[in-house]
Amino acid sequence: MIEIEFYGANCVKIKDKKATIIVDDNLTELGLKSRTNDDDISLVTSKDIKLSKEGRFLVNCPGEYEISEISVKGVAARAHIDEAGARATMYVVRTSGFSIAVIGHIYPELTDEQLEELGLVDVVIIPVGGSGYTLDPIAAVKITNKLDPKIVIPTHYADTAIKYEVPQVELGEFIKLAGTPEPETVKQLKLKESELGEKLKVIVVERT
Repeated sequence: MIEIEFYGANCVKIKDKKATIIVDDNLTELGLKSRTNDDDISLVTSKDIKLSKEGRFLVNCPGEYEISEISVKGVAARAHIDEAGARATMYVVRTSGFSIAVIGHIYPELTDEQLEELGLVDVVIIPVGGSGYTLDPIAAVKITNKLDPKIVIPTHYADTAIKYEVPQVELGEFIKLAGTPEPETVKQLKLKESELGEKLKVIVVERT
């Protein structure tokens, strides 16, 4: 079983009995509290993200990593705002029978090579807020459809509690375009491998 929590912006926690991964914890600069503990694994999807706190192991670039029996693969991507050749990293986390793709603020066109490197995934965690800062709902749906997961978890959408650099699009825009049945809303996603369905489902994990 895995557990996924959403802390706002692009920050999520992925946890199983082996370890806890915290993605993109730059929450203090956005007016929220850091959620990283000393024993966590920190993932960073862009060199422009300044972590509020760093865990015991930092992954911030492409490559293949084995940490506490969890497999993490970083795949190079062009950053959404590609000034001076800025680069981003997408990740696939494989643990407890799941493959989870973590997509950051990337350019919306993925190559066949990138898709092959990411491989088959069960869950996609992807920003949807657009406004020139990150993927907009159209691009997020396009990437999700190419990756063909069973579950997509949207992040980085409008939230009055977060001091975004640029106002973000409402979550509802992504949900309308996703073309899936009514999304499931949870405070914490607890997922067993046997619970994966056949068709794509949008799961909204509330910010905690």
